[in-house]
Amino acid sequence: MTDWIGETFTSETGWNHLETLVDIGNRMAGSAGEHEAAAATRDALAEHARDAHLDEFTIQGWERGTAHVAAGDTEQDCIALPRSPSKSATGALVDLGHGLPEDFAERDLDGNVVLVDSAVPDHYERVVHRREKYYRAVEAGAGAFVFANHYPGGLVPTGSVGTADAPIGEIPAVGVSKEVGARLARRFDGGRVTVDVEASLSEATSRNVHAELGPDTEEELLLTAHVDAHDVAEGAMDNGAGTAMVVELARALADREDELDTRVHVVVFGAEEVGLVGSARDADRRVLDDVRAVVNLDGVAAARTLEFTTHGFDALEAAAREVGERFAHPVTIDPELGPHSDHWSYVQRGVPGYMVASDTGDSGRGWGHTAADTLDKLEARTFREQAILLTALAVALADDGFTVAHAAPEDVAAACEAQYLAAGMKVTGDWPF
Repeated sequence: MTDWIGETFTSETGWNHLETLVDIGNRMAGSAGEHEAAAATRDALAEHARDAHLDEFTIQGWERGTAHVAAGDTEQDCIALPRSPSKSATGALVDLGHGLPEDFAERDLDGNVVLVDSAVPDHYERVVHRREKYYRAVEAGAGAFVFANHYPGGLVPTGSVGTADAPIGEIPAVGVSKEVGARLARRFDGGRVTVDVEASLSEATSRNVHAELGPDTEEELLLTAHVDAHDVAEGAMDNGAGTAMVVELARALADREDELDTRVHVVVFGAEEVGLVGSARDADRRVLDDVRAVVNLDGVAAARTLEFTTHGFDALEAAAREVGERFAHPVTIDPELGPHSDHWSYVQRGVPGYMVASDTGDSGRGWGHTAADTLDKLEARTFREQAILLTALAVALADDGFTVAHAAPEDVAAACEAQYLAAGMKVTGDWPF
């Protein structure tokens, strides 16, 4: 039976929900907009799934105030990085280029202002996350942190600092465009620079959205995304598209519910952008032995080719390849670990999981985490094509004939070491083993 394919390709359910999300505006974790987006997602899921509800939890609230970078007699455009403390620091500007671990070695950073860009060279053996660069600066005694985009176009990057135990960072942190970063490095490297951030802190709440489809089995397949976004943009690709795709898949799976042998539990997380807070809460409360696998959607629809990070689970790789071959649609497989989205709250504990994004041909964020992450960058055609593949994948994973073994957490830890991820995770306070 293939009627569902045509229905999915012509469906407006998911795309309409994407428009709803981007039109809300600010969906920053803990904001009124994030609450509205979660409630709208609950209501959209309730049309196709059972027991749609919200789970509210407390988070560290952070609201943007003003930010300044003063260099010489100039004022350079910048924005505060979320969860930067309200502080001011003045020191010599030290340009560390990409901000790789070796760039910090044997440099006098005490009290100085560290400038790094968002890139990681293609030849480098691993991703060096923004937060790792920040905390290496903190460890080195820097007074402030300036994070420059490596994409041109005057796009100022955002992205949180802070840890689970200390959600507010230790030194003021700002983002600047590639052009401002280049200007600072050219004119002021070694000169006195002041970084000043003002932000409001409060106790806030976020919400996870839950719904279920299929039989009421003890074992479950988790279908996930995150609904929050950074406050500088619409958050269309990151991650309105993922949340909207979950809604579209719920519609498609509801029509194929009799084909599901395993319960599909939809969870749309809040507060992903500030440290995977919503997924960590869910993983702490869930019986993980009952989770067959996690399919986490974060960055879908940004390009036509789906990219599956499979975290070393061969059965997940095989399932994704089979779906791609069945529809003669290219997919990209990354078998290594990817610890930077909500699936990681489960995978680190041995639960098989995908991170599903788009293969854009670029290892960086592109428009993501900037004001340019807007709906016009996405196409309904791509969204609908990917919905077909992901519906087929979900049905395959929920079939009684599909099995995938959990990993031992110590084996996940060993894989982090082997893939050179452990050192960075220890610096950022994300090492769970």
